[in-house]
Amino acid sequence: MRVTSHPPQSSPHSAPQDPWASAGSPAFPGVPGVPGSAPAPFGSPPGRRHRSGSTAVTLALLACTVVLLGVGFFLAGVFGSGTVLWLGALAMVPLALCLLGLRWVDRWDPEPRALLALGLFWGAGASVAGSLLVGDVFMELFFDPAGRLDLDLFGAVVQAPIVEELAKGAGVLLIFWINRSHFDGPIDGIVYGGIVGAGFAFTENILYFASSYVDPAAPGELVSVFVLRGLFSPFAHVMFTAWTGFALGLCAARGKRGRWPLYLVLGLLPAMVGHFLWNGGVGIFFDNFLSFYFVLQVPLFVASIVAVVLLQRGERKLTEQRLDEYRASGWFTAAEVAMFATRAGRRDARRWAAGIGRRRQMKEFTATAMNLAAVRQRIAAGHPTGTDFARELALLHKSHLQRAQLLNVA
Repeated sequence: MRVTSHPPQSSPHSAPQDPWASAGSPAFPGVPGVPGSAPAPFGSPPGRRHRSGSTAVTLALLACTVVLLGVGFFLAGVFGSGTVLWLGALAMVPLALCLLGLRWVDRWDPEPRALLALGLFWGAGASVAGSLLVGDVFMELFFDPAGRLDLDLFGAVVQAPIVEELAKGAGVLLIFWINRSHFDGPIDGIVYGGIVGAGFAFTENILYFASSYVDPAAPGELVSVFVLRGLFSPFAHVMFTAWTGFALGLCAARGKRGRWPLYLVLGLLPAMVGHFLWNGGVGIFFDNFLSFYFVLQVPLFVASIVAVVLLQRGERKLTEQRLDEYRASGWFTAAEVAMFATRAGRRDARRWAAGIGRRRQMKEFTATAMNLAAVRQRIAAGHPTGTDFARELALLHKSHLQRAQLLNVA
């Protein structure tokens, strides 16, 4: 399949002199004589693209920062600023575990840091504030004191799963709409959903830690709460909200953005069910925490990891397929496709680039190739965004310049 950009100006131009040849050495270790020629860049160089998207991200990030500060002041007013600060440091332990796990998920095609920060801040601030504000209203509307559940159990197994997952899901939906070019598949959705969940868990952990710390009737309770929440189950909220992100990512990958309400509901349902099982597992389905943890939670966590690995494998194959279309038109060589689309190729490329002091340039070159693969996938699937043809052209131009810069070729 011949790769084209926006018709009718889509035909690749004739190949220029090979910039790799002028570098006087093979491009990558173990791949002698490659890469080869690439068509000359066409069209205008990348300019001020996605300005509106960047502005929206900035404004949303500022708004979430303000809300997060408000939540921080609220907690400080309830528990004292000193208590919140040192328990916030304690809550950094499970947060760090979550962020490391999400970094592993996101390592193949990293998402923009601004969007990740937006998801984290929404989770830690806006979703917590929304849950606190809406939670009382929900209880007044739906709690029946004559029913079978007492107030605390109703809050844990009904109110929290519904209200909190809706609040977190709103943040995932915001990212889904605010920058479509970086939310185009299930892995992206898992990462964004996970980062929102990690932020929410961070603030919620401070609440739980502080409540146990200031309770004079429960000495030593803080240690138990930290172990159960911070070490045994740091990924709980990450897994819940990842379902919402996965569904919206599937919506984007299938080009069904107009049907996002359906996909949102399909994602929220397993998120709420998982949240319900976690909150109500002990006491409703199991007699003690350990049996509940090892019979239900550990298998679910392992299944989640397996699912992510399979999705990553599929993403790598799709990347190779789409970049190979550019190879057929001369924009990349077979060696470059292998370098971008295989773990071994990336490892060798990073080692080679680090050896000549160009690790950053290699990272940028790889990121451009991954963006191209995502754009090409949307175009090939028949549901490009309004800017994808122009973006493809600009990214092709950019990749040509980055290849020259990587080899220091004028």
